Amino acid sequence: MKLILREDVYNLGKGGELVEVKPGYGRNFLIPRGLAVLANPRNIREVEHQKAVAAAKAAKLKASAEAIARRLSDTPLSFKRKVGEQDKLYGSVTAMDLAEALAGRGVQIDRRAIDLAEPLKTLGDFEVGVKLHSDVVGKVKVKVEAET
Repeated sequence: MKLILREDVYNLGKGGELVEVKPGYGRNFLIPRGLAVLANPRNIREVEHQKAVAAAKAAKLKASAEAIARRLSDTPLSFKRKVGEQDKLYGSVTAMDLAEALAGRGVQIDRRAIDLAEPLKTLGDFEVGVKLHSDVVGKVKVKVEAET
């Protein structure tokens, strides 16, 4: 029995794939639960159309993420913090601080997308990754300076 999967099914395939299963499995499990539909010409055309629409949407999202990545590389951030002995900061620069500074410059980024393993606690120049899309990682330059 040939079916088109509507959702990902463990050990069978991903959504939108054409699979061949035993008739009982398809008739008694996959179709009643809405996990698959029969692979007739109409359903195949509909799935192909949905794939094309999804691919166009994904390309548009990736293009916008690349534009944001270019904008991030052009916007260096600078933070002034109080400093103690050996150029160690009182406090730190966190992902939340970076997100707020970027928002102040017109780039809305979720703080969880900022790839900062631990807060910045020393003076200097840093390059921090920002995950914008599954294929696009932007880089933002961060400079931490001593407050005078």
